[in-house]
Amino acid sequence: MALRIDGKKISQQIKEELKEKVALQKAEGKLGALAVVQVGADPASSVYVRNKKNACAFIGIESLAYELPEETSEEELLSLITELNGNPKVKGILVQLPLPAHINEDKVIQAISPKKDVDGFHPQSVGAMAIGEKGFLPCTPAGIIQLLKRSNLEISGKHCVVVGRSNIVGKPMALLMLRENATVTITHSKTKNLPEVCRQADILIVAMGRPQYIGAEYVKEGAVVIDVGIHRDAGNKLCGDVKFDEVEPIASAITPVPGGVGPMTIAMLMDNCVQSIEEG
Repeated sequence: MALRIDGKKISQQIKEELKEKVALQKAEGKLGALAVVQVGADPASSVYVRNKKNACAFIGIESLAYELPEETSEEELLSLITELNGNPKVKGILVQLPLPAHINEDKVIQAISPKKDVDGFHPQSVGAMAIGEKGFLPCTPAGIIQLLKRSNLEISGKHCVVVGRSNIVGKPMALLMLRENATVTITHSKTKNLPEVCRQADILIVAMGRPQYIGAEYVKEGAVVIDVGIHRDAGNKLCGDVKFDEVEPIASAITPVPGGVGPMTIAMLMDNCVQSIEEG
């Protein structure tokens, strides 16, 4: 039976460690707040924002909420970011994505100071990660590295296949696995013989955004399977990109959905926030 990698438990361990760090920072007079900006009232975004505020409260960091109406202009949002960049109390800035269609996401990401870019999306943060320099790491890929390490799953020397090439998960995931000395293959919608390529993986990381797409024919016996997807199935139950019931008997370790990768994203966001206060 495959090891079920418990993202809830591991994320809680990380938050407990961060809570201690924040207490020490406060004792040294190091304080700071995370500014969370949401434009519009997308229900999923509202849940994520609430979870981020709760995580801040748990580890002891102040969070400042900026809930802007859907019709907020790009200019108004950029103006707020400029103001937050200049506010010494604010050590981290997070703009909840997706943004309404009339606002250019790239422009907004690039407007955030790299020193406050706790999502790790700014081109400067991405460049630092690519060449191995210090900087904020994107939260979901960084969380997956922690899931593997804290579950005592070897990365070095393993063949990792990443399914998906997004800027938020696929590409940075490949870079971080390279940093951990894995041999990495990136696959995507144009990859030929995808099942065959995936079956070569010791570690298969699936971030393709297609519900329950990856079945047993994509997974070799004993592989570690990390499912980044989050969807609702026909019965309104949460599911991932992987057919869990089909793949679990073949895998040596697997993340469930929910309770796998999801909680780690927020834990690593908090880790970036604590880092921003330390360096701020």
